[in-house]
Amino acid sequence: MQRSPKIRAALAGWAALPLRLMVGGGFMVHGWLKLERGVEVFAAALAGLHIPWPDLMAWITVLVELLAGAAVLLGALVTLTSVPMVVVLLVAMVKVHWQFGFSSIKFMAVTAAGPQFGKPGVECDLLYLACIAALLLLPPDPLSIDHWRRRRA
Repeated sequence: MQRSPKIRAALAGWAALPLRLMVGGGFMVHGWLKLERGVEVFAAALAGLHIPWPDLMAWITVLVELLAGAAVLLGALVTLTSVPMVVVLLVAMVKVHWQFGFSSIKFMAVTAAGPQFGKPGVECDLLYLACIAALLLLPPDPLSIDHWRRRRA
């Protein structure tokens, strides 16, 4: 079924909404989990990966995930907040996921405890990066703070 050009144009203005909800919400969940488990636990993991200043980098990562995630979720300062988010994703890709290949789901076996999966590859990182790139290319959706700021300017 073909949509009319008017309907398609009207819907296109909302294209950024599901992307920013997923990216912003996803980043916030990751930051919250690190905070909940203890930032020192995450810092120990970073030290094991030979990340310099692991305690500082752990806190910076958690703050980026929570604050930049919240900003993107609200559609506020998306261009600015995307920069530290991309850095976090690139470090995760190179230092953690690259060695496990592409796929984020590696079915290993079914045990009495349920299905068992291997370590995730770079697939999810690439999906987040693609969503951030799309958010940078798309106009802000009508429910975003960036949209309201543009209208006021």
